[in-house]
Amino acid sequence: MTEKEKMKLGLWYDANFDQEIVEQRLVAEDLCFELNHIRPKEVEKRNEVLKNLIPDLGDNCTILSPFVTDYGCYSHIGHDTFINHNAYIMDGGGITIGHHCFIGPNCGMYTAIHPLIAEERNAGLEKALPITIGDNCWIGADVTILPGVTIGEHTVIGAKSVVTKDIQDHVIALGNPCRVIRSITEKDSIYQEEK
Repeated sequence: MTEKEKMKLGLWYDANFDQEIVEQRLVAEDLCFELNHIRPKEVEKRNEVLKNLIPDLGDNCTILSPFVTDYGCYSHIGHDTFINHNAYIMDGGGITIGHHCFIGPNCGMYTAIHPLIAEERNAGLEKALPITIGDNCWIGADVTILPGVTIGEHTVIGAKSVVTKDIQDHVIALGNPCRVIRSITEKDSIYQEEK
């Protein structure tokens, strides 16, 4: 079994010294570098690079620079999603972001975990677990999402939160560690303020 196959199965794999994996990351790094040096008003050129970097990128997505991803090809981003400046997507384990999501600035999504034993870490081993963000989510600024987490649909994650466990649908959650504060209800509608 190749190291890449182990990575996709969620097994321990050589992330640092396997040539196929290193070369795949270098391709993504080059594309990120190119993307981050294109003027914002050159929309067509940016979109072309983004499609090469993230083949499964939905329509009408906006990803502001700087943006970094480890592979890009293991990310799936839904239609009409907005990712603000300085996002880092460590997508070895696969990252799925739903449709109509808003991701705040300085957000990091990390699928990799590393061994606790120093010699095993030094051997380049890691394990990658998927992250899933449901449709219509709002992720605040400076949020960190850790390996294996699923965030439900229509959920809001408050700024500076560290999401260590799954968060269900239709809730507001925040903190370190992130925890559910309450459900989102009709009373939260901005149209209620006008009444």
